Amino acid sequence: MLVDSVGREVTDIRISVTKRCNFSCVYCHDEGLGPVDRPRTAHGEEMTPLEVERLVRVAREFDIHSVKFTGGEPLVRTDLEEIIARTVVHIDDVSLTTNGSMLAARAESLRNAGLKRVNVSVDSLNPTAFREIRGGALAPVLRGVEEALRVGLKPVKLNMVVFRPTLPHIPELLRFAGETEGLRVQLIQFMPELVGPKDWSVDIDSVKRWLESRADRVLVREMHHRRIYLFHGAEVEVVDPVYNPEFCMHCHRIRVTHKGELKGCLNRNDDLLPTRGLDDASLREAFRLVVANRIPYYGGYIRDYPARSVASNHLLQIRSEEPFPTG
Repeated sequence: MLVDSVGREVTDIRISVTKRCNFSCVYCHDEGLGPVDRPRTAHGEEMTPLEVERLVRVAREFDIHSVKFTGGEPLVRTDLEEIIARTVVHIDDVSLTTNGSMLAARAESLRNAGLKRVNVSVDSLNPTAFREIRGGALAPVLRGVEEALRVGLKPVKLNMVVFRPTLPHIPELLRFAGETEGLRVQLIQFMPELVGPKDWSVDIDSVKRWLESRADRVLVREMHHRRIYLFHGAEVEVVDPVYNPEFCMHCHRIRVTHKGELKGCLNRNDDLLPTRGLDDASLREAFRLVVANRIPYYGGYIRDYPARSVASNHLLQIRSEEPFPTG
């Protein structure tokens, strides 16, 4: 097993298979290119299924036991089923993050290839607000969620980025998840350091307090020390890395770019290690090196933002009097 300099074991790998995307989310931090003229036309810089399989095979040698595929939008790749089938030969815990717009037609084939779960980005259940935030239509996404549940890709996690435009839509999303078996919600803190300063941030700690005040039970997940709130049939997880050393100190994940570069942290681009052209021995050494180069807290690398302090953040909050809708 790979262990970094501060004792964090690496158990998970997150692999981007493309930067292409058919949506244009306003908060995109350049893991996706936004809409392109021909989003389903392969780019030469993308890893082939064989390249992905080789990386996964070596990752398994280091006891990495979970793979999540991301983009861009992974489903623009017509060979994603092949990638998944090659992956599960080595690591069988395989999940996917998607915008959901093309999921309905492929959920069953993805499951048959070996996919276990999906995360679907749903920033609002209001079609107009959804289009304004994500640059795409809501209806196909909801059909994708429905089909994923039908074929057994459970739990389906609904990802919402928490920033000013989505804040009013949180209660409705939680109600929807609570009323639908197999759904969970992930509230993901907006990351201003990845998209440039914008007056969009909200006080994520006030969101957590709002959830805790209404929860039947609060759990703490080992990965990132994320809080999970259980109430009214909904399971809600908060992903809040910004200005949060505790989050980083419980991170067990490394990443791979669509070009096959190993990466120790989402928030860094100065630690990329190319893997193309390496023999297996050199590839193993690249894995060791990217883990050795991990830092305890990405805030030590990004210095243009203040330390996280609720008292100093003049941010929009969920109104404390706003009730959780129970149906």
